[in-house]
Amino acid sequence: MKRVRLSDVERLDWLRLARTSGVGPVTFAKLIERFETPAAAIEALPRLAKRGGRTNPLRPASRDDANRELDRLEVLSAHLWCSCEPDYPDLLAALDPAPPVISVVGPLDPDARPVCAMVGARNASAIGLRFAADLARQLGERGIVVASGLARGIDGAAHAATLQTGTLAVTAGGLASVYPPEHAELHDAIARQGLIVSESPPDYKPQAKDFPRRNRLISGLSLGVVVIEAAERSGSLITARYALEQGREVMAAPGSPLDPRAKGTNRLLREGAALIESAEDVIAVLEQTRRPSVEAPHSNEYEDEPLDPVQLDKEADLVRERVAGLLSPSPCHRDELVRHTGAPARAVIAALVELELAGRAIIHPDGSVSSGFAD
Repeated sequence: MKRVRLSDVERLDWLRLARTSGVGPVTFAKLIERFETPAAAIEALPRLAKRGGRTNPLRPASRDDANRELDRLEVLSAHLWCSCEPDYPDLLAALDPAPPVISVVGPLDPDARPVCAMVGARNASAIGLRFAADLARQLGERGIVVASGLARGIDGAAHAATLQTGTLAVTAGGLASVYPPEHAELHDAIARQGLIVSESPPDYKPQAKDFPRRNRLISGLSLGVVVIEAAERSGSLITARYALEQGREVMAAPGSPLDPRAKGTNRLLREGAALIESAEDVIAVLEQTRRPSVEAPHSNEYEDEPLDPVQLDKEADLVRERVAGLLSPSPCHRDELVRHTGAPARAVIAALVELELAGRAIIHPDGSVSSGFAD
C-alpha cells in the first residue's frame, strides 16, 4: 500500500470504514484495493452486504461516532495512525494485511530503535519472572525496545524492567481500558515514558476474541519474539505462530521438563526456535534478522488484469453460495476454497468480502476463513 498523508476528511472516512461491523483487516484491504478510497468503499458497503445475503441493511460507522472517537483520543493525548500514513510503524505496515488503524499514546517512536517482543506465562514462576526482568533490562541497556502485552506474569515483568530504556505495550482493549486492573500504575507509566498501542476504540473493554489480534500486533511490531514459560495451549504460542507467519525470529528459553509452564517453550525449541539463555543470545539472533520491507510486494489474489466491477460481480455471483457452503466453524485457508471451487481467486475473494459484510463468514488476518452468523 502506498504511504500517503490523508486529509482530515479522508482520515475520518478511513476510521469509519475500519469501525464498520463486518469489516476486518482483510476485507478492509480488499475494499481499498477495489474502490481505492474509503469514501467509495463506504458507499459500496450496503450493496455488497446485501449481495452477500445480509437481510438487515448494513449501516457504516457514522461520522459522529468517528468524530467522538477522535475527540476522545485528543483528551487522552493519544493519536490515531492509519495504515497508509507515514507515521504508521514500518514493521506493522509490512504485514499483509496491516491493521487499518491503531491508536497510540506515549513518546516512544517504534521505528527509531530495534524492537524485540517478550511474552510468556501469566502464572509465571519466580525464576521465570526474574529471568524475564533481567533479560529485558539487559536488552534495554543495549538499545533494544522491549514489546509485550501488558498481561500478568512475564509481560508485566518485562515492561517494568524497561520503563527507563523503552517499552512498548500492545493492549487487547482500548487505550483507556486498563487490563488487568492491577497494572493501572504500569499502564500509566508506559503511557508517559514508552508507547501503548491498541487496535480498538479508546474505551473498548477486551473480550477473549481480542487477544489473538493483540498477539498479532505484538509480533508484527517486533523483529523477533522471545517466549519465556508457556504451557502447551498458551496465548504466547499464538504470538510465536504469528511471528513465524510474519517472517520474524522466534526464540525461547528452555525450562524444566517437570514444569508444565515449560512444555510450550521446550516444544518451540524442538521445532527450531533459537535457544536463549542471555541478552547476547537475543542480540546475536536479531543482528542476523532481515528487516521486512514496507514496499515488499504482497500476494495479488486478483490475478491477471483487473476486472471491471460488473464482471467481478458476475464472477462472485457464480461462486458465492458454493464458498458459503464450504465454510465451517473450523477455519480453513482461502487457498483451499479456491481449490475446491475451481473458481478464480479474485472471484472467491470478492465473494468472501460480501459474505463477511453479511455476517456469514469471518476472514482471519492469517488468511484462514470460518463461518459466521448472518444478520
